[in-house]
Amino acid sequence: MIELVIDQKRRDLGGFEVGRVLPHAGHRMVGPFIFFDHMGPARFEAGFPRSADVRPHPHIGLSTVSYLFEGAMTHRDSVGQTQVILPGEVNWMTAGSGITHSERFEDLRAKGGTMHGIQAWVALPQADEETEPAFAHHGEADLPTYQSADGLWARLIAGKAFGAEARVKVHSPMFYVHWALKAGAKAQLEAEYPERAAYVAQGVVEVDGRPFQAGQMLVFAPGQPVLFTAATDAIVLLLGGEPLGERFIEWNFVSSSKDRIAQAKADWRAGRMKLPDADDAEFIPAPDDPPPAASVAG
Repeated sequence: MIELVIDQKRRDLGGFEVGRVLPHAGHRMVGPFIFFDHMGPARFEAGFPRSADVRPHPHIGLSTVSYLFEGAMTHRDSVGQTQVILPGEVNWMTAGSGITHSERFEDLRAKGGTMHGIQAWVALPQADEETEPAFAHHGEADLPTYQSADGLWARLIAGKAFGAEARVKVHSPMFYVHWALKAGAKAQLEAEYPERAAYVAQGVVEVDGRPFQAGQMLVFAPGQPVLFTAATDAIVLLLGGEPLGERFIEWNFVSSSKDRIAQAKADWRAGRMKLPDADDAEFIPAPDDPPPAASVAG
């Protein structure tokens, strides 16, 4: 039932620590999901330095999905959008042919508080890799919820699952779900999609008689439903969908073509990618070239 267990790797992004789960050498993608970072939880005191902010940077060939449990974050991008995201909402940015954006923490800097959430990337199908860049914000009304009498609360963040569909435009068959379980609650992930995973964001859950804790992603074999039992109060993210085929990922760029990634790097270094309209005073330089871009099959 469980193909692989991935333990997050903690990374310091310059004043802010994340747990990176995808891509992973043993399983590069889950459906269209090609990147998965667990932000925090981290407590900030009012007035913390701006080094924790994510300065303007570029993307191609993917959609970014920001979802918070606690805190607030301000998105600014090169298509002219500025949007504060709060817990329970979705910021969905489609990079397509190229977009730049920043993520700032002005609200937390002013007041202090906890930052806790997930930053995911969803690869675009080949036919949509060069689509026009776009941004959409979705409040709680666009994201169906469900509550059982025995301790399960669920929100559909994007895609289709459990007979519901979120009002978030996606480009391929996928699902992304937030479960909150009370200790002792049981919940089942159906075998609806060929690629499925569950990330434990908080607490401990049992699957197939084994306990799994915060910071672990379980990748499941296709074809069988998966039963979860919460050993403690827990938060679990379910994700997956139809595979998209081979992808390359380098820095912030995702593509089915190595040459397209090389072009994106050249464009960024030459200043040919427009900075966010409301945040154009600084940016993140491209890193030095690594070894050849990794091939990612998904």
